[in-house]
Amino acid sequence: MTWVRPPRGRRGTGSTGVGATTAGPPDERLAASPHRQRSAAGRAGHHGDLDGSGGAGDSLDLRLVPAAAAAWAGATLTVAWPGQTLVALLAAGAALGAGALVHTRTARRRPRAGAAVAGLALAVFVLVGVLAVGVALRHERASGPLAEAVAGAWTATVRGTVADDPVPLRAAWQGSTARVRYTLSVDTVEARGRARTAHGDVLVLGGGDPPALGATVVVTGRLQPAASSTDRAIATLVAPGAATTVRGPAGVDRWVGTVRASARAVVAQVPGDAGGLLLGVALGDTSRVGDDLSADFKVAGLTHLVAVSGSHFAIIGALVAAGAAACRLPRPARAAAVLLADVLLVLLVGPQPSVLRAAVMGSVALVGLLAGRPSRAPAALAATVVVLLLVDPWLAVDLGFALSVAATAAIVLLAGPWTERWAPRLGRAVAAAVAVPLAAQLACGPVLLAVRPQIGAYTLLANVLVAPAVGPATVCGVAAALLAPVWPGAALVLAHLGGAACWWIAAVARAVSAAPAATVGWAPGAVGVVALAAVSISTAALLLRTGRSAGR
Repeated sequence: MTWVRPPRGRRGTGSTGVGATTAGPPDERLAASPHRQRSAAGRAGHHGDLDGSGGAGDSLDLRLVPAAAAAWAGATLTVAWPGQTLVALLAAGAALGAGALVHTRTARRRPRAGAAVAGLALAVFVLVGVLAVGVALRHERASGPLAEAVAGAWTATVRGTVADDPVPLRAAWQGSTARVRYTLSVDTVEARGRARTAHGDVLVLGGGDPPALGATVVVTGRLQPAASSTDRAIATLVAPGAATTVRGPAGVDRWVGTVRASARAVVAQVPGDAGGLLLGVALGDTSRVGDDLSADFKVAGLTHLVAVSGSHFAIIGALVAAGAAACRLPRPARAAAVLLADVLLVLLVGPQPSVLRAAVMGSVALVGLLAGRPSRAPAALAATVVVLLLVDPWLAVDLGFALSVAATAAIVLLAGPWTERWAPRLGRAVAAAVAVPLAAQLACGPVLLAVRPQIGAYTLLANVLVAPAVGPATVCGVAAALLAPVWPGAALVLAHLGGAACWWIAAVARAVSAAPAATVGWAPGAVGVVALAAVSISTAALLLRTGRSAGR
């Protein structure tokens, strides 16, 4: 799907979308130009072309959106439906794809029809690919020694690698002083006196001290089936005792562990909540953020600040790109520098769904850049969704991933045009500070409502107030973490600077949370979600039309 600007002097024909244009003075046509809109959206959503230049063409490329929607639908079916149903759907999809391919060849004589059929064929093939991956994964989960031990609810000893950061839990096991939760990537399971090779993830609920990320451990407990097929883990292992470390973290995992431990030691010297919050803002580590402050962040709509996502990559990438440009590096070298920064950030914060989305989107943009034609943000986001869901279909039912994609799509489609249209009256900095959180809030509100039937009354205000502090906190926090193992003194200075920014963020969260009517109740369930979605769409359309009319 492509929107193209009509000839000069004519008005767009009734579209209120991002690509609609209007007649009027030269300044207005420039503000409404899809090229300017796409450039602004690209700056908000990803690194762009790293040198400030815009992309080629004046169109907003949405051709991959149907394929992304098909991938999401297929992935949802993969994790929610029985395996036999998936096999039937896979066969039907393959037949439909073959028919679409034949029809594509016969429709070449009609360009418009051919493009539509080609888009449909691509969506069908993506759907078939996701279903095929899902059938293979479901078969792997349902077979093998691990699945056998789970089916029998056996007591087993499993060996594997700690795949995520262990999370201390408040409730304690009887006779144990601690309780911890972490995911174990299993390679061996021993049950009924027999040890066998196994593959799969197990959620461990155990006692003792938490093991290190990347360590190889052995733990004994009772295997239970996962609570739902939508869980990534094949089973839950309830282990009253502590895990035994067989081998400590090695290579990259050891380096990441050293950096994190050193960073925690440095920020511990920052007074108040600022140090713990700095770890959350910079690295997504909320282990030192108090419960009261976490609750205030939820009410104020600021929890996205402690969940590393696209904004962090945009901030760090922009800084690295500016440094590379100042060194007069060629375009491929600038792209390589930003890609390296993305990889380091992923390693530091862990491959969470929103982090993977942001990192892969940046990689898609870089591929287009190195080819001499920067990727358009909507196409990059759609390609990201397809790739990630093909690799991990369970992302389709991950709330964080859904929020990340929704926010990025809204920023790409709405924040850029709003910024361009409001900049003459508010100034570009203020316009962007209002447009970005407003777009994200309109998109994420209906998604959040599915799990929490409340609306934050001052969410937009809170995000606008903290916007100037987010960049300094992120940059200082990441820099302090990287310097902590080798230069603790400099890291502490940066931690104090970032802590000052985090103090302001915490103060805003507390003030907004304590304000009268900080949350507004809303109808729960599907009715409430649909109603709020209708309000969001209407608001977005009204703001687009109002912004266009204001410039006439």
